[in-house]
Amino acid sequence: MLVAFSVAPSGRPSGAHQDTTGNGDGSVHAAVAEAVKIVRDSGLPNSTSSMFTEIEGEWDEVMDVVKRATEAVAKYGSRVSLVLKADIRPGHTGELAGKVERLERAIDEMDEYQGHS
Repeated sequence: MLVAFSVAPSGRPSGAHQDTTGNGDGSVHAAVAEAVKIVRDSGLPNSTSSMFTEIEGEWDEVMDVVKRATEAVAKYGSRVSLVLKADIRPGHTGELAGKVERLERAIDEMDEYQGHS
């Protein structure tokens, strides 16, 4: 399974995490960094972009990582926003890179067909 997710705190934080950004711009980079570290430390294939983190593995192991990342972010606010999209395709692995490779090949084939290569 592939899961793309984004997790961020909202609301007023309490305790030790009250001033994690220190700049008053509403940035959540410290909370997101903690979540991404959990994903990376999981050992599961993963990729992070500017808005989402993708992770690949079996249902229970992926959801455990998402849960732990969400719990880590919860320390930074009074509530947490979690956006999650899953591609559940039993029997397939290596799709984190495989889907992108197939997309790039399809684009290349379109360019060749249209005479843009």
